[in-house]
Amino acid sequence: MISALTHIARLARAGIVFAREGVFGVVDPSLVPPPGQLALKLARLIERPGARSSRRLSRALTRLGPAYLKLGQFLATRPDVVGVMVARDLESLQDRLPPFSQAEAEAVIAQSLERPLPEIFASLGPAVAAASIAQVHRGEVERDGVRHQVAVKVLRPNVAARFRRDLSDFFFVARNAEAHSAEARRLRLVEVINTMSRSVAIEMDLRLEAAALSEMAENTQDDPDFRVPAVDWDRTAHNVLTMEWVDGIALNDHARLSQAKVDLPDLGRKVIQSFLRHALRDGFFHADMHPGNLFLDEAGRLVAVDFGIMGRLGLKERRFLAEILLGFITRDYRRVAEVHFEAGYVPGHHSVENFAQAIRAIGEPIHNRTAEEISMAKLLTLLLEVTGLFDMQTRPELILLQKTMVVVEGVARGFDPKLDIWKIADPVVREWIAHNLGPVGRIQGAMAGAGELSRVLAGLPAIASRAVAVLDNLEKMSREGITLSPETIAAMGRTEGRKNRWRTVALWIIAATFIGILVAIRQL
Repeated sequence: MISALTHIARLARAGIVFAREGVFGVVDPSLVPPPGQLALKLARLIERPGARSSRRLSRALTRLGPAYLKLGQFLATRPDVVGVMVARDLESLQDRLPPFSQAEAEAVIAQSLERPLPEIFASLGPAVAAASIAQVHRGEVERDGVRHQVAVKVLRPNVAARFRRDLSDFFFVARNAEAHSAEARRLRLVEVINTMSRSVAIEMDLRLEAAALSEMAENTQDDPDFRVPAVDWDRTAHNVLTMEWVDGIALNDHARLSQAKVDLPDLGRKVIQSFLRHALRDGFFHADMHPGNLFLDEAGRLVAVDFGIMGRLGLKERRFLAEILLGFITRDYRRVAEVHFEAGYVPGHHSVENFAQAIRAIGEPIHNRTAEEISMAKLLTLLLEVTGLFDMQTRPELILLQKTMVVVEGVARGFDPKLDIWKIADPVVREWIAHNLGPVGRIQGAMAGAGELSRVLAGLPAIASRAVAVLDNLEKMSREGITLSPETIAAMGRTEGRKNRWRTVALWIIAATFIGILVAIRQL
């Protein structure tokens, strides 16, 4: 009960911040039960002047701190959970916070690398960028008497503890919502927070970001238009990441791009083709490719930074993506439909013909428009909406892919408004299909299948032994019946007791929320 009250107190504070920023003003009262309508009216009374402007939810999340910022960014990739309009508002959420002090940063580095700072870096400048989880400094290291510039990413002190506290509040809300709402269970809110929790855990171990950099460097070492900074593993630990300093033009610096006379349409091509090549060829792509994370070096190559959010696609997902893109390019809607069924995304009891008809409704309007009016990202968005009508389960990896494509397409179109996305994508898609679904790909697939079959055959004796043990246990249960140990009976009793306690907690949540809002009103 004490733990529940602690959660409620922190959530009541968050509720007051939401009310002050006017977040509840976008809620339609007719969709809320009568007790909730009263709460909405009270919340509207404490709105601050000017809170009814746009981006009110983004402002509220920024005020609530790092974990809420990350929650907003994560939910921006899940329009299936928060809705399209809210997701668009959250897309503009800027993960920028004031930097922590130089002394704190130097202490974290020295403690993490277990050496005095002068032994690690020849120099370390002030922070040049700061976000919710870490900040970046410009430094120098000395190798063989020569100084090299590096970027040093340092984790915020005590950020892990604060994230754990706020994530426990999110889990509290999600569990109670699923316990009392069928809609919450359908959206699998606990799993949503679980996914976010895993993502944040990866971001807070900078060794894992370094590993992502290293993996993408291997994948792209022969790419003519793309590279990533080199990692300095000797100066990288859980709380510190040191990498090559990128001395290029940021893609959001249009003045410098113009001054350098960069071929902007070609730059847009590089952005699109690099992203598609990583997603299709490697199944591993940068999932935060906004212009601030992309640079153009002196050799004309794209250089990506900030590898905290990455996306992965298995072979099935890559085949799905390649074939649906090619299907839309060639107007083969029947094939696009078949790919959905072959991947198991759409249940078999639906009609392929009816699904192909629904896909045609998306594809045909595209071919009546000029190239600059065609949005690949919008097409994938519509496709995911249509598949929902045919009972396709939410695929988080495809949603992350679609959201990244929205960003990438926006970046490319910013350089060339008349960019023909389909013409640029065509060679990358066809190359992948020829290599993976053509004769060579079929031979490689057959060899991989043979290897998998041999592993299954080698494990058959162990499988047979376990099957016999299971059958013996079933036979014993049929003779003697199912017996429950005292520990199992006690656990069942505790579970039932928890259910009753959660009902009481739900009432406390409502009461505490009303009290918090009334106190805020009295203080105005």
